[in-house]
Amino acid sequence: MADEPIRWGILGTGGIAEVFTADLLRLDGHEVAAVGSRSAATAATFAARHGIGRAHGSYADLAADGEVDVVYVATPHPVHFEPARLCLEAGRAVLVEKPLTTSAADAERLAAIARDRGVFAMEAMWTRFSPLTRRLHALVGEGAIGDVSAVYADFATAPPFDPEHRLWSADLAGGALLDLGCYVLSVTWPLLGPPDSVQATASPAPTGVDANTGILLGYGSGAVALLHCGLMGESPHTATVVGTRGRIELASPFYRPESLTLTRAGGETEVFTVDLAGNGYTYQAEEVARCLRLGLTESPLLPLDESVAVLRVVDEIAASFRRQAPGRDGSARG
Repeated sequence: MADEPIRWGILGTGGIAEVFTADLLRLDGHEVAAVGSRSAATAATFAARHGIGRAHGSYADLAADGEVDVVYVATPHPVHFEPARLCLEAGRAVLVEKPLTTSAADAERLAAIARDRGVFAMEAMWTRFSPLTRRLHALVGEGAIGDVSAVYADFATAPPFDPEHRLWSADLAGGALLDLGCYVLSVTWPLLGPPDSVQATASPAPTGVDANTGILLGYGSGAVALLHCGLMGESPHTATVVGTRGRIELASPFYRPESLTLTRAGGETEVFTVDLAGNGYTYQAEEVARCLRLGLTESPLLPLDESVAVLRVVDEIAASFRRQAPGRDGSARG
């Protein structure tokens, strides 16, 4: 595989599949070999639009395609687990759109299947592989700001309310937490690890999904993370990491940063910038290719155990929402 292009299959034909495929087509050493959809016509249309050689009318047929090295699972949140399982059991590596699944239990099951089969699997938390995100991790690791004492991150938008849209639909695992909260949690996790305490509050949408969510994570070191995700207003989309000897700020949007400012104790600043390739998804594709060429079954930059652990916190936060929700008589549920 070292001298051959990485052959990708695209599972799903929605908006994120379009964006990721466009970035793949920018890369040398990568080939978009096939696409799969629940509809043969939809797959054929997507294939024609992007110059893809093979179109499959089912996810199972794509999973069985022996001319594909890795499948990008681009389906809606509740439809991540089953297609990824099909691919892994067919020996096909997977890059699964975030969140990996809609629960930690399903994520654990998927990780177990990948490990049992010895097949590569990774969550497509694309921002983790961005050059300035990696520079942030390097600076913290070098002690540039001392010990991390706080992380602040926000990601809120203001989409129009549409109960049928995936962001607002409970049936499609909508809500701010699963769609946007995974970003603010992901920026925090490599810096502070799993929290020792989790507190959260949320305002529900008419459909019952969380529409405006605040999260407070506590750590034994004394550090805290204050995180916000929501669907009720456009936030700055910034992230700041505070340390005992300085701070680092990721410019907006922090999940696709093109500027990072390091401020050391005393006020000395240093600015790092980058011109991102494409839409910013090329970097995770390159990480998948690197791992496959090295024969790795997980990325050391985003191992499956971390994806599972983040979902455990998501589950805990979601459970707290349910406890806060009033019962039919107006009393709080126990």
